[in-house]
Amino acid sequence: ALLRDVGDMRDLVTDLLESERLGQGHAALHLESVDLPALVAEMVDSLAVNAAQGLAVGVAVDAQTELPVLQLDRIRMRLLLRNLLDNALRHNAEADQEPRLTLRHDLDGNGAWVCLTVRDFGPGVAASALPHLAEPFYRPDTARGRTAGGVGLGLYLCKLVAQAHGGSLEIANAQPGLEVTVRLPVRSAGP
Repeated sequence: ALLRDVGDMRDLVTDLLESERLGQGHAALHLESVDLPALVAEMVDSLAVNAAQGLAVGVAVDAQTELPVLQLDRIRMRLLLRNLLDNALRHNAEADQEPRLTLRHDLDGNGAWVCLTVRDFGPGVAASALPHLAEPFYRPDTARGRTAGGVGLGLYLCKLVAQAHGGSLEIANAQPGLEVTVRLPVRSAGP
């Protein structure tokens, strides 16, 4: 139990430092060509059963074929994926189907995007909580303990990572469940 608590404290400090770096513009992204579907597959494959929280591990992945390779900071994208998948699995524990991760290419008047959406099939949140979910330290149910939920940094970090890449993060109730969409711009690799 002590080792788990020390690990939780280490993760919290790491998340706090990363939020400060990204939020204050101190972080320089280390961009490289990243095959996002391959990174998603790597993250989904690395999920392990967490018996302590009673999470069933499994995420259905639906990726469009021939998605463009993106210029991303691989480490920060792993952080984003870990947080989104952990949240989806935690809040999907009582659902009859696995959380779903979709990747699709999107074109609009502002350019080309890859949209990464993670949806769980849990209870969702109150509509009044939606605008606050990506704020630092916000938790919709303040009575929850650390074992049932985090400290309110996960979605905030995801928003900062998306914004640092020139993208965005949107959260919506999916009835049932919650759906988080990250839009990432398609850019060519520099010289």
